[in-house]
Amino acid sequence: MNMPQYQWQTTARPTAAELDVGLRQHMLRVYNYMGLGLVLTGLVAYLVSSVPAIYGPIFGSNLKYVVMLAPLAFVFFLSFRIHAVSSSTAQLVFWAFCGAMGLSMASIFLAFTGTSIARTFMITAVMFGAMSLYGYTTKADLSRFGSFLMMGLVGIIIASIVNIFLGSTALQFIVSVAGVLIFTGLTAWDTQRIKEEYAEHYGSESLNKMALMGALSLYLNFINMFQLLLNLTGSREE
Repeated sequence: MNMPQYQWQTTARPTAAELDVGLRQHMLRVYNYMGLGLVLTGLVAYLVSSVPAIYGPIFGSNLKYVVMLAPLAFVFFLSFRIHAVSSSTAQLVFWAFCGAMGLSMASIFLAFTGTSIARTFMITAVMFGAMSLYGYTTKADLSRFGSFLMMGLVGIIIASIVNIFLGSTALQFIVSVAGVLIFTGLTAWDTQRIKEEYAEHYGSESLNKMALMGALSLYLNFINMFQLLLNLTGSREE
């Protein structure tokens, strides 16, 4: 899953110095939103997995499907209604999304060992950080890879849905490997896109909502990389 591009209100062009200072502040805001979102997701997932009275009724019934699909509702809301809501409302929906994602991810603490979860998180953080730094600093135009990455994303989504019915471990392995590569590429591509969007719309009143949408894109890349890597390398509970 990845976020589409948006049209934002533009304003007068800044000087190079103003753009540089503003860009650093904007990217810091993006990473702060993303980082706090990951913390919220992790806390909710851990707390829910620690209380049998909560995770039992959820993951032991069809309610688990509602919990798994709930984050999609928030993503669609932000995707299609971001321009129609206030900045404070957009933030509230973003935090609600992160909490809902944590609820849906609580099952990983039941399925995988804590050591493997921590190890995979660190590997994901290093990979994400390296690719995001590359996307921010590279002079190469990564936009030409956007269509290829999005087609690959659609492909792994379709393959994942098909594998729900097939239950093929070989197909799951292929999807996981391909998914890690695709989301790694999307991390660099999204970082460069966020950077360029800021330069194009410097001074816009929508900057805070732009930061939220940028954080959501990077958050989704991180979460998907983490889950796919965990499927590949994680040690399951006995």
